[in-house]
Amino acid sequence: MMNTMTTDELTIAIAVPLEVEHVERIRAVDPSVTVLYEPDLLPPERFPADHSGDPDFKRTPEQEERYWAMLNRAQILYGFPNESPSGLARIARSNPHLQWIHAMAAGAGGAVKASGLDTETLRKFRVTTSAGVHALPLAEFSAFGILNGFKRSAEMAQDQAAKFWPQLRTPTKLVNGSKVVIAGLGEIGMETARIARALGMKVSGTKRNVEAIEGIDEVTNNDGLAALVADADAVVNTLPGTPYTEKLFSTEIFSAMKPGSVFVNVGRGTVVDEDALLEALNTGQVGYACLDVFAIEPLPQDSPLWNHPKVLVSPHTSALSSAENRLIAERFCSNLRTFLDGGDLPHLVDPVHFY
Repeated sequence: MMNTMTTDELTIAIAVPLEVEHVERIRAVDPSVTVLYEPDLLPPERFPADHSGDPDFKRTPEQEERYWAMLNRAQILYGFPNESPSGLARIARSNPHLQWIHAMAAGAGGAVKASGLDTETLRKFRVTTSAGVHALPLAEFSAFGILNGFKRSAEMAQDQAAKFWPQLRTPTKLVNGSKVVIAGLGEIGMETARIARALGMKVSGTKRNVEAIEGIDEVTNNDGLAALVADADAVVNTLPGTPYTEKLFSTEIFSAMKPGSVFVNVGRGTVVDEDALLEALNTGQVGYACLDVFAIEPLPQDSPLWNHPKVLVSPHTSALSSAENRLIAERFCSNLRTFLDGGDLPHLVDPVHFY
């Protein structure tokens, strides 16, 4: 869809916490664009890139009225209102000239779906994601998970806690020359592949539209995943949560894996059947699992994953870095330039399938 609004009418509202230097970066994209930014209406960040801000922050009734009046003046929003699906639903209904919202998350489709907005309403404006911004930290975390599994870090930590020095020395596994399968060769998957190849790994993976990719030994769609993982030493999931990926990693897929393989999940928790994963861990089919995402978050207190000796639980923080706000602002500025020039925005959320 081409932009039909002249730039002298264009107003952007900053809906989420953001440092002033990044706001100025957005203002500098084009002098004809007005950027509305009222930091006293936004909750303070508790940590870098805390897009929701302090949950104890409360606006006064007057501030609440100002916040929504500011958002309703804009054709473009930086962030979902209150960084929530309900905020998205409200602005979609109250702002008739809304054209585009840029989401902070890479996988914003889930929040769009949770807003409950119908397809007709969602087609009235566009939602772009920050996909790609998190590719490097997620790829580094994936490499960290693979290395942990290959180098037996969980077992060494248990021995250290018990002050136990084994009489028999147990070898670790070489990453160099081993094979990794990456489910989802998008931006995150390709960055993971780049790091894996730098470590000397052979890389194969899945992609919705199957095509040859330089440096990737074999590419298939998800229907071919079971065959791919059969001789893999490590498997990394980067896939988003959609109806098509729901519990893709099932008993069938885990049973197809090479016994003792390492599994890393930096995609979405719903892509994994957690009962099937636990069974695979207990039988040794999966030798180690490094998990940043879960079907239910926060991970329930009674989940066996918390205390499993072969599992590392990360509280969905592997994508975070101190550079995130800058990187997202830079991505938004690039998208804004494209929008102003009448180009097609990248990383659009599909209003039907929500990916």
